[in-house]
Amino acid sequence: MRPVLRRVVIASIALAVAAAVGWMAMPGPIPVETAVVTKGRFVATVEDDGKTRVRQRYVVAAPLAGRLGRLRFKAGDQVKADDVVATITPAPAPLLDPRARREVEERLGAAEANVERAKAVVARAQAQSAQAAADLARTMALAASGAGTIQAKERAELTMRVAERDLRAAEYVDHAAQHELGQLRAMLARYGSNTDADVPADSWNVTAPVGGLVLKVTQESETMVQPGTALLDLGDPHDLEVVVDVLSTDAVEIAPGADVTIDRWGGAGRLSGRVRRVEPAAFTKISTLGVEEQRVNVLIDIVSPADQWQRLGDAYQLDAQIAVFTQDDATIVPTGALFKRGDDWSVFVLEDGRAALRKLRIIRRSGRFAAVAEGVSSGDVVIIYPGDRVADGVKVAPR
Repeated sequence: MRPVLRRVVIASIALAVAAAVGWMAMPGPIPVETAVVTKGRFVATVEDDGKTRVRQRYVVAAPLAGRLGRLRFKAGDQVKADDVVATITPAPAPLLDPRARREVEERLGAAEANVERAKAVVARAQAQSAQAAADLARTMALAASGAGTIQAKERAELTMRVAERDLRAAEYVDHAAQHELGQLRAMLARYGSNTDADVPADSWNVTAPVGGLVLKVTQESETMVQPGTALLDLGDPHDLEVVVDVLSTDAVEIAPGADVTIDRWGGAGRLSGRVRRVEPAAFTKISTLGVEEQRVNVLIDIVSPADQWQRLGDAYQLDAQIAVFTQDDATIVPTGALFKRGDDWSVFVLEDGRAALRKLRIIRRSGRFAAVAEGVSSGDVVIIYPGDRVADGVKVAPR
């Protein structure tokens, strides 16, 4: 090979290698994820989890203290109005320790002696009353015949009245002594052979205020209860409402009558609801991160046909999306494409294989989407979650 041709070949090879190295050193397009800007109905919602609740719930409680018998009802049983759901009997008398029992026995002996003394006083008062009545009769007969004086008649009448009062007082003392004796005998009844243990105790029947299903049995086993102790809950499990507690800052935007979409309730599809009431008072709740939050209960009626959610029950969990803002024919952009640059919201739009920076004027954001007034148009392709390498004019390639 001639020297000139050899130099040409070597130079050509060197140029090719240099071009290959330069091409490999050039940066390639950055892979990005994209989405298309759409146009349609935009709905801003307040999303939070909630639970179902029986609208009319009745708690059956013990009206008095005593021993509660074992309840025969279980959750899900049907109960009619005025059905006996529980029975309460008087509590048994407390046991006496040996010393207290001995004291009661001694008091019982004294009470028996008091009864005998009261009987003797009654008998004496009866005799005095009979004698006074006889004396009065004789005095009145003498006064009628003129042999007796008026003073003697008056003294006999006074003696008769005093005797009657003494007899009545003696009878009262005897009556009280009999009661005291019976009280002490009742205290010792469980220790004697002659007791009233076989006599059935009076009982109080607790009835159902309304008909419905038993939602929960609070106290099933036999036990001692106090007045007001909850026994069971009654209600209609098909008459449900939804309770969602939202942040107080979100509650100010929710109005009665707002449309609600109920999702992730356990069944197929979504359910429709409507806000019935926003409670006027908030309450403090600790979030999962340990932060105190002011929450407000929002009550929602389910408006979907009952056969779609008939398997729902009391206190079932679900998610609710409450509409607070709507706009038709809105330009909708995924919120993942938005980012702040200074005080303005911006996006990167894909144009001819490069990222183009555009400023936006946002009407409203909600969840995964935002309504935009200007900056992009329907059909534009925007970059979602742009990284630090993405800048204005940089080559990008959709994944």
